[in-house]
Amino acid sequence: MSEEAAIRLSHVEQSRPHFQLGPITLEIPKGYVTAIVGPNGSGKSSTFRLLLELSKPDKGEITILGHRLGDGDDTKLKQRIGYLPELFGVHDKSMRGSYKTAFNRRWYPDWDLNRYRELLRVFEVDDSIRLGSMSKGTRRKYELALALAHHPELLLLDEPSSGLDPLAWRTMLDVLHRFMDSGDRTILMASHIVEEVKRLADYIVFMGHGRVLGVYEKDELFSNWHAFYIHSERFTRKDAEAIPGQCVIEETGGGTIRVVTKEAFAAEQWLEKEEVRLAGRQSLNLDDILAVLIEQERLRVRS
Repeated sequence: MSEEAAIRLSHVEQSRPHFQLGPITLEIPKGYVTAIVGPNGSGKSSTFRLLLELSKPDKGEITILGHRLGDGDDTKLKQRIGYLPELFGVHDKSMRGSYKTAFNRRWYPDWDLNRYRELLRVFEVDDSIRLGSMSKGTRRKYELALALAHHPELLLLDEPSSGLDPLAWRTMLDVLHRFMDSGDRTILMASHIVEEVKRLADYIVFMGHGRVLGVYEKDELFSNWHAFYIHSERFTRKDAEAIPGQCVIEETGGGTIRVVTKEAFAAEQWLEKEEVRLAGRQSLNLDDILAVLIEQERLRVRS
């Protein structure tokens, strides 16, 4: 990862009656898009709340853009951050978008009215409409325009495409790509949309059971995680345990063994050296990799 981190979490823990977050030690590199991927209840939204100081950790330290949270007034830091929540509150449903915009812009010295208007035009949003009358997708586009209008250094996106139709989704991707063009901005997003992660993310953080299960560079992730299919009467499950990086070994029937490895190149070399012929191979998608990591974490907790 980048030597300079936009976000650092060091041994962060938060205990709740029905959920334990952490301990989490994690660095989000500056100048890149990092996606947090995990099932519902994995701790993604809880982590976002900590970063926004909507809740406090019980242990550990959080540093954002070089500023340690809790050290004095964080107003100037928050002026450098844009945030798009997954869910919107009901308290402002009767408010017109333009009124909320007028209120929000007072907090940001770098608010750019021209940029805001440009984004509304691109997203085809009329901010004179009451927020409660907007469709879910329109409200999301409005809130994204609001989050981007002050040119934040760090953009936090919690399920950004929720409620968007395919055309609006493609427009959002284009806007976010352009947002990153300067090279000194950072996006941290939580998403369960595989195609969204593949198109936007440079790094992927897997979360499950309130913990970080792994951090990977996207291209390396997809090139390293593969499933090998081996069909041989002489090759046993015990033999498969020696394959480099093996994470899953299962018999699929008909004498075929499926082996999932996170070190595809080394595994392939090992198989060639052992003169084991492959019946097939397949690169794993994001959901498959997450399922393997979740199962490994479940076994770790059990043991």
